[in-house]
Amino acid sequence: MSQSQSSRSQPDPSDKPVTGPETQKPSPDNAQNSGPSNFIEELIEDDLRTGKWDGRVQTRFPPEPNGYLHIGHAKSICLNFGLAEKYGGKCNLRFDDTNPTKEEQEYVDAIRSDVRWLGFGWDDREFFASDYFDQLYQWALQLIRGGMAYVCDLSNDQVREYRGTLTKPGVESPYRNRSIEENLQLFERMRAGEFPDGSRTLRAKIDMASPNLNMRDPVLYRILHAHHHRSGDKWCIYPMYDFTHGQSDSIERITHSICTLEFENHRPLYDWFCDTLGIYHPQQIEFARLNLTYTMMSKRRLLELVREKKVRGWDDPRMPTIQGIRRRGYTPEAVREFCRRIGVTKFDGVTDIALLEHCLREDLNRRSLRVMGVLRPLRVVIDNYPAGECDHLEAVNNPEDPSAGTRTVPFSRELYIEQDDFREDPPKKYYRLAPGQEVRLRYGYFITCRSVVKDDKGQVVEVHCTYDPATRGGNAPDGRKVKGTIHWVSAEHALPVEVRLYDHLFMKEDPDEVDGAGLDWRSNLNPNSLEVVSPCYVEPSLAGAAPGGHYQFERLGYFNVDKDSTASQLVFNRTVTLKDTWAKIEKRETA
Repeated sequence: MSQSQSSRSQPDPSDKPVTGPETQKPSPDNAQNSGPSNFIEELIEDDLRTGKWDGRVQTRFPPEPNGYLHIGHAKSICLNFGLAEKYGGKCNLRFDDTNPTKEEQEYVDAIRSDVRWLGFGWDDREFFASDYFDQLYQWALQLIRGGMAYVCDLSNDQVREYRGTLTKPGVESPYRNRSIEENLQLFERMRAGEFPDGSRTLRAKIDMASPNLNMRDPVLYRILHAHHHRSGDKWCIYPMYDFTHGQSDSIERITHSICTLEFENHRPLYDWFCDTLGIYHPQQIEFARLNLTYTMMSKRRLLELVREKKVRGWDDPRMPTIQGIRRRGYTPEAVREFCRRIGVTKFDGVTDIALLEHCLREDLNRRSLRVMGVLRPLRVVIDNYPAGECDHLEAVNNPEDPSAGTRTVPFSRELYIEQDDFREDPPKKYYRLAPGQEVRLRYGYFITCRSVVKDDKGQVVEVHCTYDPATRGGNAPDGRKVKGTIHWVSAEHALPVEVRLYDHLFMKEDPDEVDGAGLDWRSNLNPNSLEVVSPCYVEPSLAGAAPGGHYQFERLGYFNVDKDSTASQLVFNRTVTLKDTWAKIEKRETA
């Protein structure tokens, strides 16, 4: 959206009642569910019953465009857009772009894509904090004229030193009692670009002895001669996040300003700004952010991983970014269901990533087509099958979805099976292929191992078998049973592909937990988080599979087609294994 378009759709900064569709008056009866499912919904429904906010529900999702969003942001997206949807309200998408040295258009575009991918839209309600810079500047002048803000010459280090600690009150700046006229003059000169970066700030005049450090004369503006991705070079002073966030909510007439718990101590400051300026005052509500085991949730550290080339980019499938999990094969439905299940609380905690994977498996199980693929191939020759002939066997596409129908898979004299599905010297209770042992080929025949061929190192490279033609489809007419069923692909018809096997990016549940002095979170990076396997072989039905397509490789896991695929080389990412450990975890927790 261009700047001119943005200014036309920008909300009225005055404190007049909003008109038009924003003033819809929802009711708890509009809710998709019969009652509230968390404390925020209880607050909203109480507000609707009492007529607070004129019956409006107006939320916003306000990311800073200084990096890619991660799974933690997905919780906030689902919460803010979901509340508006449930109660017939509106949710704005607002970019809090107050730091031009860290923000890029690339991040803006990625955030838009992420929100849309999760299934939410914002119509014409896309805003930027930079749209409000003129209004924020006027409010800063208002604070100066009211004796509530002053220009300070202390350096950043001195400001921190004067601020004090939790047990020691702060010390007033020697510049705190400048006259209103001098402060106005200096602030205008700051805007005019007369001073170098960091030489002066504008600070609020509140209380240097406050037990809340955020109230100890916080900085409102700093000098920063930097090009802004939207406003260009119009400004060389930029408002701080804390001076921007609450007032942006006020301008947009947000009713329920939903933040994570780390903003709880900032709420008195946001209240002070609105009250002192005499402007519309939203209600801030804090909730616990999402923390996941084996997952780094710091945007700054994720950026370091990208810059240090520890990963292949923001969309590396090992990254917890929305772009990364999307490329890995996660679905928006699975992420939304996960966010619904973890709920919204006031207490910090850590969620086991197994629950996220459980939600993913449930969704992929319903939607994924079944296919056969072999990751580590071992050649099998069926000696009594006619050379040059080919059967076409019927296979089920998805037993969870009868409408998905069936397909045919070619069967020939030479096959590939998994190396793990054969043992020359099998352990007890090994029911797969072994010398003299009979197994069922999925959708195919019973085969029995008769001999093996080894290489110079003594490794088995080829297994020779015989098949029983009467067992086509996997059943023996004489009623004999086999305990093992293995998957396979026809060697003559198989497609060679590359498969990328992903594991947790970090080896410890808490990536910040280090074992020795001088180590940091990087020491917990998993060196085996990615294994590239090639060539692998898949059945020919996958020819032409499009990037993003979801498949279950029978007995192996869920996979999707990576964007690196070409017409001549398909690349598959393992999205998640078939094994579901969440049920075991849940059982332990409830025991």
